[in-house]
Amino acid sequence: MGRPPARGRTRTLRARLRRAGVRLIALLVLFALWQLAVAVGNWPRALVPPPADVARALVETSTTHDGVRGYQGHYLIEHLGVSLRRILVGSLIGVSAGLGLGLLLGTVTWLRVVVEPWVTFVRTLPPLAYYSLLVIWFGFEEQPKIWLLALAALPPVAVATATAVAGAPAALVEAAQALGARRAQVTWAVTLPAALPEVLTGVRLAVGIAYSSVVAAETINGLPGIGGMVRDAQRYNQSDVVILGLFAIGLSGLLIDGLLRTAERRLVPWRGRA
Repeated sequence: MGRPPARGRTRTLRARLRRAGVRLIALLVLFALWQLAVAVGNWPRALVPPPADVARALVETSTTHDGVRGYQGHYLIEHLGVSLRRILVGSLIGVSAGLGLGLLLGTVTWLRVVVEPWVTFVRTLPPLAYYSLLVIWFGFEEQPKIWLLALAALPPVAVATATAVAGAPAALVEAAQALGARRAQVTWAVTLPAALPEVLTGVRLAVGIAYSSVVAAETINGLPGIGGMVRDAQRYNQSDVVILGLFAIGLSGLLIDGLLRTAERRLVPWRGRA
């Protein structure tokens, strides 16, 4: 009786090891192509630095050297930490507001007709399009950055939630109403569980959009911050620091998305199953 589950765990472990191996090989191929492009010499080293220069930038931005602490007085991990804090706060505000707004749009038809076009309007705007206005309103400190990330995260969650709530199975809703459930009870016990998979997908998209907007959020007075570090290094043609910052953003983004995927599997284990 215990052998099939053991075989299942072995197959799962082998599948994970194969995926990890394929990803490692792909990474090694990428670095090999990168080094080959540098060796060919068609581009100046200042534009396409070799991997060794980026590794050196990693050491320099993570330590104190020649009396200089990291990059512009802050270590790489500190730049990344400041940006992650901004993303966390902005995403929490945007996701919370998006959930509430999406729930209203999905349950109140007339409100959806009136408000949904404006949500779509904000969703289609690139972050830099309204960041200057936020700077005028809130100044150059933290507030415009947080608001930018919150506004970037709100529309995907609102749209996903509204669509999922409006598309909840009518049979389940009618059954709950027939049993005497009030509207709030139907929403909490029937509509939200049915909509949860799509809502969580919207949350993942929202966090990804907020993360991709961090460089835009930190273009003005963004130091310390990983986006501010990239922007500042770009001004001085420090390609190695720019590439290092992009790697830091990408790898931390993969980690965050992996955590969200894990949470999604835990919260909606029935997704994708009959």
